[in-house]
Amino acid sequence: MKENIKEIWNKRPLIISGPCSAETEAQVLETAQRLHATGKVNMLRAGIWKPRTKPGLFEGIGVIGLPWLQKAKAQTGLPITVEVATAKHVEDALAHNVDILWIGARTTVNPFSVQEVADALRGVDIPVLVKNPINPDLELWGGAIERLQKAGLTNIGMIHRGFSSYGNTQFRNAPMWHLAIEMKRRFKEMLMICDPSHICGNRTLLQEVSQKSIDLDFGGLMIESHIDPDNAWSDAKQQITPERLNEMLGDLIWRSENTSAQEFITALASLREQINHIDDELLTLIGQRMKIADKVGEYKKENKVTILQTNRWNEILERAVAKGDALGLSKEFIIRYFDAVHLESISHQNKVMYAN
Repeated sequence: MKENIKEIWNKRPLIISGPCSAETEAQVLETAQRLHATGKVNMLRAGIWKPRTKPGLFEGIGVIGLPWLQKAKAQTGLPITVEVATAKHVEDALAHNVDILWIGARTTVNPFSVQEVADALRGVDIPVLVKNPINPDLELWGGAIERLQKAGLTNIGMIHRGFSSYGNTQFRNAPMWHLAIEMKRRFKEMLMICDPSHICGNRTLLQEVSQKSIDLDFGGLMIESHIDPDNAWSDAKQQITPERLNEMLGDLIWRSENTSAQEFITALASLREQINHIDDELLTLIGQRMKIADKVGEYKKENKVTILQTNRWNEILERAVAKGDALGLSKEFIIRYFDAVHLESISHQNKVMYAN
């Protein structure tokens, strides 16, 4: 990897911005110049090939847009990154000296496509970012990363752009932060950046979602920026001007995972030790609860009674929600927690029911 790209790749926060789609040479060049003027953007992005849901929609300007990006890089010094979905995309991008590639959500969901891209990159020293798949499947996301690793790529990062979910109204793609957090746990040293543009689908929530990702120790942001957002050829509602991006980035509160302040370290260690003790007590109590569930299962087995008792379950939930509310716990958390406990209880009773 080139030394200057290595420096950019390791920069925190890594800020990538540019239009959803490259439309004209003038649009790409002006966007790059205005983004460079902010002093906050590290890399220029632009969609060259756009996988669209339906035929007939604008599917990108194609390879003729790559020289525009090269020219923008020459004028501003900003490295360039594009999305690739096929071996031919990779070939064209490399031929035009694209610095970093990313694999989009519609490609990550298809192992055949990811493997094709990985094979095309075998022996190439270039950073690659992998967006989460459209559907909430961490095995697909992790599998895409592993395919690239097996092809010999060492500079790989992740982009969290949210997941498609039926009935979702607030976001274009539901954040499902817990899934991104799990991927950060699985790939501890790997760069994770957030794509709030595709999570939000609008300009209104961009700052809120960006701040949330920063608070979760994401390493940067990919935000779509356009010189005339309302008239963009694709995804107009979620793009902002470079000047608005500059304001938004300036208003964000950037945090770090660690600090050397001794008072903070001492206080945090004490609080974490308290949490460890409480967690141990919780696990002990849950273990005791399951032993009681085993006894309940024995009685149900002897009396030929079904494991699931709907009225009893509703009674437990109502009581727990009311108790949780009084303790400052959300209804959503209580339901998720007790659902998990209930499923484990059913599993215990099922084992008892069918034991020899």
